[in-house]
Amino acid sequence: MQRSHFLTSGAALVVAVHAPVRALAATGSPSASGAAKLSPSAWLRIDEHDVVTVVLGKSEMGQGVNTSLPMIVAEELEYPVERMHVVFAPPDPAFKDPFLGGQQTGGSTSVKSTFEPLRTAGARAREMLVAAAAKRWNVAAAECTARNGTVVHAASHRSARYGELVADAAALPVPEKPALKPREAWTVIGKGRKRLDTLAKATGKAQYGIDVRLPGMLIATIAKTPSMTGHVLGYDAAAAKKVKGVRAVVPVSSGIAVVADNYWSAQQGKNALNARFAAGPKPPSTAHIAADARALVKTEGAVGRNDGDAARAIAGAAKTVSATYEAPYLAHTTMEPMNATAHVTRAGVEVWAPTQSQELAQSVIAKIAGVKPEQVTLHTTFLGGGFGRRLEVDYIQDAVEIAKAVRVPVKVVWSREDDIQHDFYRPAATTAMSAGLDANGKIAGMKSTLVCQSIVKRALPALFKNGLDPLAGFGLADVQYTIPNFHYSYHHQETGIPVGFWRAPYSNANAWSTESFIDELAHAAGRDPYAFRQDHLPPGTRARTVLDLAATTAGWSTPLPKGVFRGIAFATWDDSMIATVAEISMNGKTPHVRRLVSAVDVGTIVNPLSLEAQVTSAMLYGLSAALTQKVTFTNGAVDQHNFYDYTVLRQDAVPLMTVVFVPSTEKPSGAGEIGTPPVAPAVTNAIFAATGKRIRSLPISDTFA
Repeated sequence: MQRSHFLTSGAALVVAVHAPVRALAATGSPSASGAAKLSPSAWLRIDEHDVVTVVLGKSEMGQGVNTSLPMIVAEELEYPVERMHVVFAPPDPAFKDPFLGGQQTGGSTSVKSTFEPLRTAGARAREMLVAAAAKRWNVAAAECTARNGTVVHAASHRSARYGELVADAAALPVPEKPALKPREAWTVIGKGRKRLDTLAKATGKAQYGIDVRLPGMLIATIAKTPSMTGHVLGYDAAAAKKVKGVRAVVPVSSGIAVVADNYWSAQQGKNALNARFAAGPKPPSTAHIAADARALVKTEGAVGRNDGDAARAIAGAAKTVSATYEAPYLAHTTMEPMNATAHVTRAGVEVWAPTQSQELAQSVIAKIAGVKPEQVTLHTTFLGGGFGRRLEVDYIQDAVEIAKAVRVPVKVVWSREDDIQHDFYRPAATTAMSAGLDANGKIAGMKSTLVCQSIVKRALPALFKNGLDPLAGFGLADVQYTIPNFHYSYHHQETGIPVGFWRAPYSNANAWSTESFIDELAHAAGRDPYAFRQDHLPPGTRARTVLDLAATTAGWSTPLPKGVFRGIAFATWDDSMIATVAEISMNGKTPHVRRLVSAVDVGTIVNPLSLEAQVTSAMLYGLSAALTQKVTFTNGAVDQHNFYDYTVLRQDAVPLMTVVFVPSTEKPSGAGEIGTPPVAPAVTNAIFAATGKRIRSLPISDTFA
């Protein structure tokens, strides 16, 4: 939706949620003489036809914000959520996520960052509509009630639809601090709601990036260098142009683009290019990276946490335990491959993209096209999965560079091989841990050293200081267990491999090493793994509550069928908490995951149905990674190609899954990532219970190959 169209469409009440706030005039353009002005950062619009539009500053990538965020507005506005119209916002500073520092969707912050602003927007609009009705009827506003899109004055049996009141309401001042409904009066928030976009997706009306069609549009694919440090040596453009349907061959930053009438012709043209690439200097290989990490982890890194004297506590302990864990690079493999459509003209640039990062995309598009940011029109489509991959804008850069060269609309589409071999990968991690147990079997001291390539140093360099990535310790340095002496240090390992945020960044690997090691300590102490964790989590804490709920729901104290074994793990992501119990059996020498039970605390829940789907999907994502997934490199090139050698969990391997929630009145916290971190350790701990074999390197399939 164009910003200008958004502001000038008919009589409307538009409410923004950042001060100072004023209402847009009911008639005329915002620039019309005498018209009231409002920043174009509106979350909510109500027009004279009773159309309520919620403008989302977040991307819908399957997590359900298209429903949960309108639910927040509907609660305060007293308007049926199923009748709301939802659109995606253009790039605009007003949609900046305060936790992420830009207009982005990631870090499980969508509800967390918008809960209060959206409630306030709905409440402001409701109060203005009620005030307009009261003024019209010459009654006290306190005598009027808003419900179901109508303002009612019960004493006189009068009522008015919201649309009838818009013009009058828009002339009123916007209340800075409207009265919000008390929790006990909520009728929408916390109630399960079917998704508003299901029908559009089921019927194909929902537009994903891959669905974009424009008159005269061409399709492009790109031959990219296999090596991370490589460059183009040569190619045969004439041979590619002989392929029917190929229109152009264009060198771009990431390789050589073949532009054609359709994807098949573009792919055939790319194959005919006979593109040749050089590997470049010092191409990374997995064997060398792993060897360097194993040496580095034996040394002290930048200190991220130091409580007490861990070294002394371990040295004087009754029993000591040490172990080193290794987690591989991982690809995102979103179901919708990377794609974007661009049209560059003299007037500016128009782009359609499934992006998680509107602000960054707008900036990059403008720079490539040589235009001002305000000359960029960016349409955010639905995303067929994000997981952090679409925080990057490399695929958008491809589309804009090509469109600038050919001057017609171009959609660039990556193949699955392109996707897996040119990702921003989950960084590999090597973690050395040691601890000492006192005479009572309690942890007296613990020390951990992490070697991991820093995502922050690349993506948010200002945060990387004194050799320390402040996020790298998620799931490792922020342990909830009571440990009087604790030491954590970090080494950034530069490898030349592009790394990026992957579902529950850092914690996805760190929770595995931490919870595997806690299990090893429980075994050394001769304690049940669940009871050992209880010993180190004070009763009444959020962590202990989550742990106990997971164990109780899974029936931890009940006997299991013969041949079935359990493992348990606890994890955090930012300010959310989870505990997971895994049940496995062994099919010969191969583990089979039969059941996963997770208890989750994410504070206030907006839509329980969406939350359950989120946690379930995150558990499956983590299980796929734990069981079989890894990305390896040989001379700078990725060894994996497609789903045949970078496998995703098949339907017949999906376990029975149960998700329960801790009732909470705390502020909402993140939900989209919390399900991933505890899955791997819960499963590997269950495998130890079954086989006595400790798995200290992922994926699990490597151990049982």
